Amino acid sequence: MSHSARPTATDAIAKLAAQVIEAAGRIRPVVVETPVEKIEGFAPAESVELFFKLETLQSTGSFKLRGASNKILSLSPEQAAQGVIAASNGNHGLGVAAAAKAAGITAQVYVSNHVSSSKVQRIEECGAHIKRIGNDPLEAELAARASASQQGKIFISPYNDTQVMAGQGTIAVELLRQLPSLDAIFVTVGGGGLIGGIGAYLKCASAQTEVVGCWPKNSPVLYQSIKAGRILEVAEQPTLSESTAGGLEPGSVTLEICSQVIDTSVLVSETEILDAMRKVRALKGWVIEGAAAVAVAAFLKTADQYKRKKVAIVICGANVSEKVLSML
Repeated sequence: MSHSARPTATDAIAKLAAQVIEAAGRIRPVVVETPVEKIEGFAPAESVELFFKLETLQSTGSFKLRGASNKILSLSPEQAAQGVIAASNGNHGLGVAAAAKAAGITAQVYVSNHVSSSKVQRIEECGAHIKRIGNDPLEAELAARASASQQGKIFISPYNDTQVMAGQGTIAVELLRQLPSLDAIFVTVGGGGLIGGIGAYLKCASAQTEVVGCWPKNSPVLYQSIKAGRILEVAEQPTLSESTAGGLEPGSVTLEICSQVIDTSVLVSETEILDAMRKVRALKGWVIEGAAAVAVAAFLKTADQYKRKKVAIVICGANVSEKVLSML
C-alpha cells in the first residue's frame, strides 16, 4: 500500500511552524507578550542560565488564551456569528470565554463535575455559558463535540486543532526574540497542544534547542501513546497538575506532531511537583499551578545535565484550585 500522497512528518512540522508565524501576527493585539525572567539561586547546578517564561502574566493567568484567540480570530464571519463551544475544566475554557468576549461572540463551555468552583465563576464572568457533563474531562469533551456538530457550531479543542496549537506555539516566537540561542526548553504536556506548537516552531527556527516534554507520572497518557505509536487509554491517578489531566481524544493531531518534536521526556512524582510549587513560592513569592510546576520539577530533576547551558521553563499558568492552594 502506498503512502506517497500523505505529507511527510517534516511537511507537517513545517506547515504548523508557518501557522505559528501567522498566529503570532494575528493574536498580537489581544494577548500579552509575556516577559522572561532570569532565575538566580534556584538550580542545584549554579552554572545553568535559567529563565522562566511567565505565561502566568497573561490576562487569563494561562497560555491558553493564545490558542483560543488564534482559533476564534481565524473563523469566518458566518462561523463567528454561530458562536463557539469548548470543553475544559479550567484554563482552556477561560481562554475561550475571554477570547470570545473580546471578539464579541457567544461561547458555551462544557466541564466535568470535578471542575473547581472558582474556575466556573471566572468562565461565567467572561460571559460564557457553562454545561456540566460526567466525571471525566474526556466525557465533557466528547459531549461538547457532539453538541457543536448538532448545532452547526465550531468546537474549539484544547489541543486537537492545529490552529489552537499554532496559537500556543507563539510562545516560542517570543522566546527566541527574548532569548536567542536557547539550548533547551521545558514544557509540561497534557494533550500536547502547547509543546506541539512550541516544538514545531523551534524545529524550524532553532533546531539546536532541545525540547523537553514534562509529565506527571500520574497522568502520562500522551507519553505512553507516543511510545506505543498510537493513542492509548491510560489509567490515571489524581494529580496536582489538574489542567493536564484527562484522556486523549481518538485521532488527535497532537500524537504525530509531538512524536517528532519532543527530544527528551521527563516524568515527575506528585511529591516533586508539590516541592517545585513550594520552591518557586519560597524564592519568588509566586503561586504557580501544578501544571507549571511539572516543568519546574522536571528541570530540577535533570538540572545537572544542563551546566553552562541557557534553559527556559514555560510557566504555563497560575490558576490554582482552592484544594491545591491549601497544600502550599
